Amino acid sequence: MTLESSQLNELHWLMEMLHNIDVGLVVLDKDYKIQIFNGFMENHSGLLPREVKGQLLFDLFDEIPQDWFKRKAESVFLLKNKAFTIWEQRPYLFKFESYRPVTGSAEFMYQNTTFIPLLSASGEVTHLCLLVYDVTDTAIHKQSLELANQELAVLSQTDGLTKLFNRNHWEHCLQAEYKRWSRSHHASSLVMLDIDHFKNVNDSYGHMVGDEVIRHLSDLIRSHVRETDVSGRYGGEEFAILLSDTDLSNAKIFAERLRKEVASSVVKHNDIDIQYTISIGIAEVEKTLSNYEAWIECADAALYRAKEGGRNQVCLYPKQT
Repeated sequence: MTLESSQLNELHWLMEMLHNIDVGLVVLDKDYKIQIFNGFMENHSGLLPREVKGQLLFDLFDEIPQDWFKRKAESVFLLKNKAFTIWEQRPYLFKFESYRPVTGSAEFMYQNTTFIPLLSASGEVTHLCLLVYDVTDTAIHKQSLELANQELAVLSQTDGLTKLFNRNHWEHCLQAEYKRWSRSHHASSLVMLDIDHFKNVNDSYGHMVGDEVIRHLSDLIRSHVRETDVSGRYGGEEFAILLSDTDLSNAKIFAERLRKEVASSVVKHNDIDIQYTISIGIAEVEKTLSNYEAWIECADAALYRAKEGGRNQVCLYPKQT
């Protein structure tokens, strides 16, 4: 075999390799016209190499933002250095469909790309090589992991039965509100409430019905609070609501509205109709309270007076004369 034949064979093998590698390869001239378009690009775009050769990149792929791409490419031409894009910053350069069975949920192929300067024999950058990597599996797995972590974070803060905040997270929010009040002295009120005679519900109808009553009250609380309020299950059949920027008188209006709606509601479970009431205690944060635990104690003391006074009522701290 002659040297020339050997070199031609090596060139042929090289071109075959570039055409069949599982990475997109596009070569552009300085006018952004396509010179090489490999099999990966052909398979995902549906365009043949002979169809795209000499065509302006932006005419064929209008999803590519011209201004951004040219700024990126011009730095490569000028500085003779590589440039990169990653899917976290720009999900794709070419909007190809995703065909991978493992990541069938993806609407498109996530891509990382590399911009490579191609030098002539004189050392001038005359062409630009784009390498396009399909990173859909990596992107979907990372997004799924992040979503799972977000869901775990929510679950760690949420009471399973009521879907309100659990005690740990709710107390953390109350502590933060107390610290905020220490700086700003904006009015905030704490509402503590308890289902009256809840033990009788469990004893008479069973714990499944008792859980239904708790869920019913949770839904009513959720429908009455504002987005800025923090509501949670304090324990058992006891609940707590932090009303930020709310003084004692307005907190009482909120509490009375909730109490009346609970008293007029009916919980239906199979063929059982249950009516129940709640007792409520309210305390507004004030300078005599040394910490957020003292705030809880004051609201709880008001709740105790509501239950001792006959239940199905709202009591305030300090006791109103």
